[in-house]
Amino acid sequence: MKMRLLALEHFKEGKSRTQIAKYLKVSLTSVNKWISVFLEDGLKGLKKKPCSGRPAFLTLNNVSSYPIILNLKLKTLLVGD
Repeated sequence: MKMRLLALEHFKEGKSRTQIAKYLKVSLTSVNKWISVFLEDGLKGLKKKPCSGRPAFLTLNNVSSYPIILNLKLKTLLVGD
């Protein structure tokens, strides 16, 4: 949201969309989209939307055990069963 608000601030100051994209190091397409959405829907349109797709498979609990599991599997592959 911070980048989007910065883009809008520069836009209101009269900077071109190309200048904004270069300054923020984002694509011109993103800047165009943010400004268009803001002009149509206001600030509420700039809020991040929920991501579509399948939820993450990994959780914080099982990610912490992955180095141990991977290390055991690597040893099994190198030494053999």
